[in-house]
Parts: sequence; structure tokens; C-alpha cells
Amino acid sequence: MKKIIAATLACTLIGAWGVAQAGDAAAGKAKSAVCAGCHGPDGNSMVPIYPKLAGQHEAYLVSALKAYKSGERNNPIMKSMAAPLSDADIANLTAYFSSQQAK
Repeated sequence: MKKIIAATLACTLIGAWGVAQAGDAAAGKAKSAVCAGCHGPDGNSMVPIYPKLAGQHEAYLVSALKAYKSGERNNPIMKSMAAPLSDADIANLTAYFSSQQAK
């Protein structure tokens, strides 16, 4: 019984987190101009050393940006790009890039 209650609680919390973190792709597109220099305007980088963001899983992009922001992922360029982003900015940007078609 305790396992069922714990599983139900975990699913509820995960679901609530997903709703709370839902981003606005249109707002993300407006904020993405600074990303376009390396990753392309729609997240399809033409330069092999810069990863394509288009079509990536949203949760992965959120995790990556937060890791750059915290310094958990060590990349000086991305740390400086992620540092000023709010949680809402991250949610919006990742909603935009994950909704784009990878080419």
C-alpha cells in the first residue's frame, strides 16, 4: 500500500512539474536571436562544432541549459549564455527549439 501511495505521489509531482515548466514556443522564438549565431535561427546549426537544437527532447535541453548555468557542464561560452536566463526563459527557449524540425 505504501508503494502505491509513493508511486501516486511521485507521478503527481512529476506531472505538476511538467505543467509548471511548460514553455511558450513563441516567446522562445523571440528570445532565440542570441542562440542563432551558433545554433542557427531554427536550431539547425550549419557549423559542425555547434550542436543542432532543433527537435531535441525538451527535458534534455532544459537539463543542459541548467547545467551550463550552474557550471555543472563546463563550457565557458555556454555558461555566459545561460547565466542570465531565468527559468521561464529556459522553458520558452526549449519549447521553441524542441518544436522545430531537425534538418
